[in-house]
Amino acid sequence: MKYLFLLLLISGHCFSQENKLVIERLVGDFYIYKTFHEHEGNRISANGMYLLTKDGAVLFDTPWDTTQFQPLLDSIWAKHRSLATMCLATHFHEDRTAGLEYYKNRHILTYSTKMTDDLSKAHKMKRSEYIMPLDNTFSVGQYSFEIFYPGPGHSQDNIVVWFPKDKVLYGGCFVKGSEASDLGNLSDANPAAWKRSMMNLIAKYNNCKYVIPGQHHWKDQSSLTHTLRLIENHLQAK
Repeated sequence: MKYLFLLLLISGHCFSQENKLVIERLVGDFYIYKTFHEHEGNRISANGMYLLTKDGAVLFDTPWDTTQFQPLLDSIWAKHRSLATMCLATHFHEDRTAGLEYYKNRHILTYSTKMTDDLSKAHKMKRSEYIMPLDNTFSVGQYSFEIFYPGPGHSQDNIVVWFPKDKVLYGGCFVKGSEASDLGNLSDANPAAWKRSMMNLIAKYNNCKYVIPGQHHWKDQSSLTHTLRLIENHLQAK
């Protein structure tokens, strides 16, 4: 019985450690990674994504958990024998930018928009090495993807990333997962503008196969319309 208890204790510890970083395949060369953060006694998750290309892996946002910056890189190498070569942040909050300096110091090209960089500087968040235009197209290896600024929403600077060939929309925290019951952190949000911005996004990318929100699960295609409903409910309740 004593040995069974020790085995369960060790197994439980390993399970906890392993689940600091959760990686799932989305489709093709796209992978969603999830890390966690303790806030007011609650364990909150944050979604990021990486894309495998012939020129290395591209990270979209960084882990929220500062202990997982290197484990993410190690996991990508162990799973795919690929090195991360580029990292883009979708807005200035810590769950998107925390690892920018760490990755820059490991010779990974880090990018954000000027708006994100200005806000990161003002709020003493980690900053990228390079600035990218609000609306821009990147070509990396065999993939091309679009950076799109729909307008203010969750934050003044939130951008999304569109992959036209695979019809994948990485929405970051501009998009709420379909299980979200409210808009979450509104400390830097502009709900009135968010509605117009979300309508811009829906109009521009109305043929998505996959939508990745900043939090919650991503296996539901209704995230865009669900976010719009949450915004409308919030505005009506004011």
